[in-house]
Amino acid sequence: MTPLLTLSLDAATRIGTIALVSGPDVLAHDEVEMRAAAGEPLLPAIRRVLESAGVTVNELQRIACGSGPGSFTSLRIAASSAKGIAAARNLPLVAVSSLALMAASTREPGRYLPVLDAMRGDWFAAAYDVRADGGMATLVAAALRSRDAVEELAVSLNARLIGPREAQVVHPHARAIARLDALASFVIPVDLATWEPDYGRHAEAQVRWERTHGQPLPAS
Repeated sequence: MTPLLTLSLDAATRIGTIALVSGPDVLAHDEVEMRAAAGEPLLPAIRRVLESAGVTVNELQRIACGSGPGSFTSLRIAASSAKGIAAARNLPLVAVSSLALMAASTREPGRYLPVLDAMRGDWFAAAYDVRADGGMATLVAAALRSRDAVEELAVSLNARLIGPREAQVVHPHARAIARLDALASFVIPVDLATWEPDYGRHAEAQVRWERTHGQPLPAS
């Protein structure tokens, strides 16, 4: 099958990442600070990536987006950007776990436990087996866990902890889809109209509203 020219985005953390990939090849990539003071940085970075590769938006064949879990605001920005480009160009949209992108970014085979700070004393975590032949398998699905539970899981699986705040520093990166694209179970086609990222938990504003009103926030 001919590789698709794919624009890939992820913003599960304060670092937003953009990559242009074709099959296993990364043609261009960039990183931006999502909480930059001077405006929204993701769309200008997308333009830079396309320009550096000499590709126009009209040449794209697919859009990919990190699905989280992670930062509520940053995930929404990346998802909105991905959906907007896909809708404007009538392109398919695929989603990939941001934790899987972290595991796929590692250089050495082994068992990995990617973790992201979920705030309020919790962590998003999943476990993967990264093989020397380029394959990867999910050992434990993504879930919200206490720090003690994360460390116990790492010990029980003999897995290395990786993450932005771990000894082995790894951020989710959009370019890792170049590795995952050959593994169909990780790259999931989604419906453009209904897909939303997996935020992993409710936003703090929603939690406060429901606590104040004693009921779930009504659907919009």
